[in-house]
Amino acid sequence: MTDPRATEGAALWHGTPLRLIVARENAVFEMALPDGIRAALRLHRAGYQDAASIRSELWWCAELAALGLPVPTPLPLPDGALLATLSDGRHASAIRWLPGTPIGAAGQPLAQPLPVQIDLHFRLGQLLRRLHLASDALTRPEGFTRPHWDIDGLVGESPLWGRFWEHPAASYAQCAAQFAARDVLRSRLARHAAQGGDIGLIHADVLRENILISQDEIALIDFDDSGFGFRLYDLGTVLSQNQYEPARDDLRDALMAGYGTQDVEMVETFTLARILASVGWTIPRLAPDDPIHRSHLARADMAIRRILG
Repeated sequence: MTDPRATEGAALWHGTPLRLIVARENAVFEMALPDGIRAALRLHRAGYQDAASIRSELWWCAELAALGLPVPTPLPLPDGALLATLSDGRHASAIRWLPGTPIGAAGQPLAQPLPVQIDLHFRLGQLLRRLHLASDALTRPEGFTRPHWDIDGLVGESPLWGRFWEHPAASYAQCAAQFAARDVLRSRLARHAAQGGDIGLIHADVLRENILISQDEIALIDFDDSGFGFRLYDLGTVLSQNQYEPARDDLRDALMAGYGTQDVEMVETFTLARILASVGWTIPRLAPDDPIHRSHLARADMAIRRILG
């Protein structure tokens, strides 16, 4: 049975919802439009991003797409607006469908041959550099607002994704290790910022399922968590999912080479920052018995030992 909210939302674009694609922060449905265009209908999670923040995301994606970057193009409503409000108060938006297949999935080894994996990471690094430089050249409109993935947003008293060092399923030793790691990260990030570490608009969620490959072209989707932050955090997010890959370091080096950085310490630091942020992400979103809690905590244990010694 079709979700009635999807039916209501699709009707605003004169479209028809076909199937649910994913339900995370947003519920995303494939949608068919009357002119044959394939689209993605997004029903935004209530209380996560407000209307001004979503409009800012859509403006940014539209500008990037107009510059030729492989990102989703927002589709306006008949009155030209990019954002709608449903009868239950939930926001809805629509974007042009980007063809392609995710390069991988969370918790599963990359399936491509190693040379292909390395090439993909190199080209992804190039794309992230291109995205960051293009974003710096834009003149943001008045009222543009997005979350801040800065020191406070990552390791402050109230991080954007929650106090990871207080995970209810963590042991005392795990909480203590994460609390200590948080102090080290704060010090490193402060030093990075003081030394001119690049800060600006970032995707902030460059996970395998958000990286599409189609006819050898790479595209990025799902800018829902995008915001202002350290540029190397985008690289760390990519690498956070590679911690169990046999060629983890080779993939890191390829991504860094494509992006144009040699700062291994800070790239590893931002990898750990993302891994710890993901521990916080699970707390309010997953059922207490979800196995992802344990796997994220185990990954954090491993990353803390490897990156911080």
